Amino acid sequence: MTPNRLRTGALAWLLTLQFFVVESIAQARMTVPYSRSINTISVLGATDSPAHRLMNASFVVQAVLIVVGALCLGPALRGGAALIAQAVLGVAAAGVLIVGLFARNAHPLVHAVGAVAYLVGAGLGLIALAYAVRPRSELLGTVLALLGLIGTAMSVFFIAGVTEFLGVGGTERAAGYMLPIGLAIAGGALWRMGYETDAGAEAPPEAALEDADSAVGRREARRLAREQEQARRAEQQRLRDAALEDAALEDAARRGAPQGASVAAGTTDADGEDDVDPEDPWAAPGRRRG
Repeated sequence: MTPNRLRTGALAWLLTLQFFVVESIAQARMTVPYSRSINTISVLGATDSPAHRLMNASFVVQAVLIVVGALCLGPALRGGAALIAQAVLGVAAAGVLIVGLFARNAHPLVHAVGAVAYLVGAGLGLIALAYAVRPRSELLGTVLALLGLIGTAMSVFFIAGVTEFLGVGGTERAAGYMLPIGLAIAGGALWRMGYETDAGAEAPPEAALEDADSAVGRREARRLAREQEQARRAEQQRLRDAALEDAALEDAARRGAPQGASVAAGTTDADGEDDVDPEDPWAAPGRRRG
């Protein structure tokens, strides 16, 4: 993965936090009472909302940011969960895109389908993303898994109408907020881990030369060690040969033979007689049989 691709994907997921900024602006421009626990997010994008164009544009931008981040950061993910995470996050992106293009009060059915797709895809996408990043960081995987479980549970409660505790708007936000929070955390963490990996993989020229010198030094040391071992063995063999030769000379000296005289059997003197007694092959030269 190139640094530019990593940077683009990480920034895309970090920028999904723009949703919270635009939502606050849209809420501030409401001319009627609005409660985050009672009213849903879609109310801010309805055609009668003063900032509906800004809110719906934020939905569309959110879809683009999710997809761009998933595509760019794909190589940073691990295992089969990587493809699943990208696919499910794509469903969430399609859902929020539909929400932004089809307002709640103008196209209620299509808008509802998009909202459900986003909520389901958000929770399950975070869970799949958790498995995809867990080989690189167990802590990051655990955080994303917890956010995904919370988002999935809140999505089930919202779709099933179990909203008494947090309210309709509060339950929807507990389900929908998990995705931008999780993607921002994942993008920042993968960006940092990616640069740490690149820094270790792409060593500067000086470090590369030092590594090469070290490798050459290790090879030279092994070669010298082999040569020293061969020299040691040769010296041992020479000493053994010298010891055997000295022992033979000492034995000959004890028997009275002059150093360097022939001890080979079968040699004869000037008269042609055998110089060595066959019964005593180690007899000194010049010894005659009686």
